[in-house]
Amino acid sequence: MKKKGLLIAALTLAMSAAAAVTASAAGWSMENGSWVYLDSNGDKVYNEWRRGADNQWRYLDGYGQMALSTWVDDEYYVDANGIMVTGGWQQLDVTPDGDTADTHWYYFQDNGKIVTDKWMKISGKWYHFDPDGVMETGWVDEDMYFCNDDGAALTGWQQLYPPEDEDIWTDPFDDSDGKVWYYFNTSGKKYVPVDGRDYTEKRIDGTYYCFDNTGIMQTGWVLYDPSKPGIAGYRYYGNSGACVTGWYTAEPPESLASNYENAVDWFYFSKNGEPKVGPAQGTATYADLVRINGKAYLFNDKGNPVYGLQRVQESNGEYTAYYFNEDDRMVAKGRIKVEESDGMTSTFYFASSGRGYTGVYSGSLYYMGKLQTATEGMRYEPVQVDGKSYLVNESGRVTKSTSGVKDADGVKYATDKSGVVVKINDEEVGSVGRAAVEPIWWY
Repeated sequence: MKKKGLLIAALTLAMSAAAAVTASAAGWSMENGSWVYLDSNGDKVYNEWRRGADNQWRYLDGYGQMALSTWVDDEYYVDANGIMVTGGWQQLDVTPDGDTADTHWYYFQDNGKIVTDKWMKISGKWYHFDPDGVMETGWVDEDMYFCNDDGAALTGWQQLYPPEDEDIWTDPFDDSDGKVWYYFNTSGKKYVPVDGRDYTEKRIDGTYYCFDNTGIMQTGWVLYDPSKPGIAGYRYYGNSGACVTGWYTAEPPESLASNYENAVDWFYFSKNGEPKVGPAQGTATYADLVRINGKAYLFNDKGNPVYGLQRVQESNGEYTAYYFNEDDRMVAKGRIKVEESDGMTSTFYFASSGRGYTGVYSGSLYYMGKLQTATEGMRYEPVQVDGKSYLVNESGRVTKSTSGVKDADGVKYATDKSGVVVKINDEEVGSVGRAAVEPIWWY
């Protein structure tokens, strides 16, 4: 029994010694010039990650050797020292699938995985990575973003070449070499209409700009709202893209040019670029007059401020004349000479509102602003205005409080203190004489 006990003790001691040898061999070991990792049984580890004494991760490949300068599982990378790359940028000349044609940038997260198929904000800038983890440049994400050569998404105003699949017309005389302007928000997304419209406006730094459905900034005339007729649906943008406001001379839109007499004409645009548009010429009412900086103007249905003698309907339904200067298109006031549409020049008087005066003013008779005169050679003639017969001479002066003056035919007229005819040839009369002469309208 004593010998048997000694044998068992010796065997146990031998096994313990063997276990101690195995335990001491577990971990990293050099084998044939390559690092390997032995498990607790002394066997090499394959296709697994293990930490080193520096607490860095290293990978054991299919041969059990520590991998060097290679991709692992298409989403990790180990450097020349076998250490897993983490937390930063890495430029590599081989892709996870083994392509060595180009050099690409990748971004490795803190856990060692590359960023794939998404946007990531890094050091305050946005970057986009394709499904293989390659940092992208140029137009990305359905051409809604543009990443610079350093990969950062551009923001704000940028002049760029359009995406290759977009065929756009460019002005051959433009020195932009085919580049166009886009606007990108703070996250890098370009501004485009979101409601299915062909064009939309965006206010940037207090100014309106227009963009088409591909995000290109527009210049010149744009049919912004096709639901509005004629020029009313258009807006105009200058060479800088800024919406034109206030007075502006321009050629009319090409599609409407045949409706305009002048190759270049005046337009007035509101603060958001809408052109002032009025009624068809000759159908205006007093309510159609537009005041700009305290001055009155009248616009036609083509968006042009009218000029010359215009017929305007008053609030009471009656018509009168207004005159708009050809040089500044403002409504005229006071006594002026006006060329009528028949080419003849007549004297008119317009009140402070611009309304053609009807009645006696400063001793002369006017109807719808036009001076009423006796027929040439008649000396005197009664003219009916507002149901009253005023006696006027050939200069348009009203003859007041006279007991008797004769015209060229010897007819004798007597008038009251207002110049209204009360007697003809000493016989009392009512309304007599011819009707007042209307202006010959220029429209």
